[in-house]
Amino acid sequence: MTLDYFYGQSGELFSYFRIPKALFQDCRFRQLSTDARTLYGILLDRMSLSVKNGWLDEQGRVYIIYTVREVQESLCCAEHKAVKLFRELEGMDLIERKRRGLGRPSLIYVKDFSSGLPKAQVQNCPNSNSGAAESATLEQPKPQANKTDKNKTEMNKPDPIHLGNIREQLEDYFYQVLEVDLLLRLCPDDEDTIYQIVDLLVDTCSTKRKMLRIAGDDKPVEVVRSRFMKLNADHIRFVLDSLAENTAPVRNMKQYLLAMLYNAPTTMNLYYQNKTNHDFARGSPGR
Repeated sequence: MTLDYFYGQSGELFSYFRIPKALFQDCRFRQLSTDARTLYGILLDRMSLSVKNGWLDEQGRVYIIYTVREVQESLCCAEHKAVKLFRELEGMDLIERKRRGLGRPSLIYVKDFSSGLPKAQVQNCPNSNSGAAESATLEQPKPQANKTDKNKTEMNKPDPIHLGNIREQLEDYFYQVLEVDLLLRLCPDDEDTIYQIVDLLVDTCSTKRKMLRIAGDDKPVEVVRSRFMKLNADHIRFVLDSLAENTAPVRNMKQYLLAMLYNAPTTMNLYYQNKTNHDFARGSPGR
């Protein structure tokens, strides 16, 4: 395929999605992924259509309807990736989803990224000049030896892109083996917990630490990783059932979930067997 060049003002003839520069320059959004920034720009674009259609709530706030399926088509991604991007934007308070139930799509409120910041700061974050400063440094004469050594040391650090690929591979793996799509349909009220479990499994299996504390004991990461890689959807449903039955307050949910997930393969069968025996005893004659 051979593409032609742009001539004159011809590049202005097309429509574009506009992504606010603040999402790249503002310190608050530093952890936001590029895909999430792109999705925010797409959602902003849909706002104009909502205004034309009069999609306002009783408080005059504009909302849009943009489904997971539409995100998949727009960004050419899998369903779990689209859901993750929605959650990422929610985590940064850039959108708010209002679920309506009964199979109807959620209403999405796209929130103002510039809220609470002076106009000048939105247009030019304090850190936004760092790229220009670095360029100016590169144009200066060759740095001294100690700076060159420092640059070489920094180049030997793990490549964050490579680490990101590992996380994506782990996410894909757990979404498949845990049948997350099925779990979400069977346990819609546990959606947040299911995603929390997947995130915890990915974080644990991608850690660079040598030891992890599980239920008060230090265990080799390889042992924990091996146990977690063998989990399936039944184990996750067991964990969800156990959480629902627990009435005691949980001080550290992360450690609590780690222990439950680690022990799930060995305790699940015993748990359900005891529950079956208990139910049978309650229903037996004379009781």
